[in-house]
Amino acid sequence: MRTTVDTWTRRRFLKASGVSAAGVLLAGGAAYSASELLASGDGEGAGGEAGVLVLVTLYGGNDGLNTVVPAADPHYRDARPDLAYGEDEVLPLGEELGLNPGMKGFHGLWKEKRLAVVRGVSYPKPDHSHFRSMAIWQTASPESPAPTGWLGRWLDAQSKPDPLTAVSLGATLPPVLAGEKVSGAAVSLGRAPLPDAWQTVCTHLAAEQAEVHPLQQRAAATLGDLVRVDDTFAAGEKMESGDGRGGEEKNGKGKGKGEDGAGEGSGEEDGRQSPEEEDEDEDKPAEGASAGGQSGLAAQLGLVERALASGARTRVYCVSLGGFDTHANEKGTQSRLLARLDQDLSAFLGRIRRTEAGKRVVVAVHSEFGRRVGANAGQGTDHGTAGPVFLLGEPVRGGFYGDQPSLAKLVDGDLSTTTDFRDVYATLLDRVLDTEPGQILDGHEKTLAFL
Repeated sequence: MRTTVDTWTRRRFLKASGVSAAGVLLAGGAAYSASELLASGDGEGAGGEAGVLVLVTLYGGNDGLNTVVPAADPHYRDARPDLAYGEDEVLPLGEELGLNPGMKGFHGLWKEKRLAVVRGVSYPKPDHSHFRSMAIWQTASPESPAPTGWLGRWLDAQSKPDPLTAVSLGATLPPVLAGEKVSGAAVSLGRAPLPDAWQTVCTHLAAEQAEVHPLQQRAAATLGDLVRVDDTFAAGEKMESGDGRGGEEKNGKGKGKGEDGAGEGSGEEDGRQSPEEEDEDEDKPAEGASAGGQSGLAAQLGLVERALASGARTRVYCVSLGGFDTHANEKGTQSRLLARLDQDLSAFLGRIRRTEAGKRVVVAVHSEFGRRVGANAGQGTDHGTAGPVFLLGEPVRGGFYGDQPSLAKLVDGDLSTTTDFRDVYATLLDRVLDTEPGQILDGHEKTLAFL
């Protein structure tokens, strides 16, 4: 009889973890605790007056048309009559566009000229696959697969490369922080202990295999690292508690709740499967599934806030929210997720704007793709192409950037791309991270005026 480990193949594990089998792989980076991150500063922060980037990824493919809503456009209502918002429901932005009704905090920032909306953002020859699209967004390499992320290459270019210069808040390191010489750091927000079944699976899949591509093997090796880190934390918790129960007692039997009650790895929004569940096709209709993402956005942002206050030397923080793969029953699911994004980010910015460090922070929010213009039979939308990118913070020049894609001129049922995603990256590299964009983006130099 085949065991769970035999059945649970390497490809299926990587897929369920939000990682593709070719090119979008976990990079071997360092794992740090929150206390190590907070102790890394000297009180001066990231280079004194240097800018700080908080990159927010909405995993699953957020529906841009129901985020920045063309409510007055009859093509919008005709394409999705039951999903469409009315003109009297959205929060007006001008140019016949409005924000999703759940984004009241963003709307306030718009009025203050501290929210920029970049429209029609995608890449040449868009791909409907979660994993290929995430690979392109994270590597900034739309033409061919790349072994490094765009922020990993930025790390490589620093005079003194240091993993804590760019961190991901969560248990795994996203490919965007994978460099050739150094990778960023994964910083845990707290510990949700690995179940025994997961430890067995991780150990099995981390074993070296001769037929596997070196990049896949590098990714698989990190699964063994995850078990070792889990064992280390468990030992430390046992010593601290003195009763052998450690974090299980503190966190409610390993739920690992963060500040907002959604624990890291809790699965509430991230759509991950357990080893016992059947493998599912990535295009199977789902309510709020995603191709990755850490739960507990408020907890992630709370640690960023503490790191800024402590003077940590970090200049890039990667945080995420999953659940946006809304193939079915989209309206309620997306509205709830956008309200959470709005609430958590607005509260974070409201707190840090009163500090000197907070005045240097730029927040960028993106997803791997938008959704199809027309609704499907399940009152959801399928994988699409272009969507909006948000920029928020004190340094941001609010307003619209890029043209609004026309709903009357679709490309095979999808929105056309009006802004190259590398224009956004080039602007962040140039004006937040003080780096020549062409060195990181293979010669791409075009920037936008939102900073």
